[in-house]
Amino acid sequence: MTAPRILGLDLSITATGLCLPDGSTETIATQQKTGDARLKVIELAIIQATHDVDFAVIEDLPTHAKSAGVTGMVHGVARLVLLRFGIPYSVVTPATLKAYATGKGNADKTAMAIAALKRAGREFGDDNQCDAWWLRAVGLDWYGHAELDMPKAQRDRLSKVDWPPLSTGVTA
Repeated sequence: MTAPRILGLDLSITATGLCLPDGSTETIATQQKTGDARLKVIELAIIQATHDVDFAVIEDLPTHAKSAGVTGMVHGVARLVLLRFGIPYSVVTPATLKAYATGKGNADKTAMAIAALKRAGREFGDDNQCDAWWLRAVGLDWYGHAELDMPKAQRDRLSKVDWPPLSTGVTA
């Protein structure tokens, strides 16, 4: 059984976190002075990251920010890239991601980092990389290739996500 190659995306106009299918993480930092040209930087980084990707997991906008302009634009760019390359994706709410990682839907960034350190011995350069790593972890878990031993109650939170079937050629 081959594990799906999952890309985790924690989208932000200033610092987008990526977790590549091999589990490595990076942050795509942009500068405010470049204005909307930052979207092109993010687009190119996501295009490069989609090489040999079967699926992507994106952290959704917080409920109170669904109409937020700038972050919404980043989501549009990321989804357009994934659609262009035929990569299916799911969108995970911040509360669901936090509950999966820590057991609490209102966990802060420190709690997310501590959970990664305790469960996987992982440390990250910033919270964007940490969130992207957790996004990849939820996708692997949902499709039957969990890299972590998570409590059932935390795993059950993933049923709230709309998970499409994986592409052909990947067995879950």
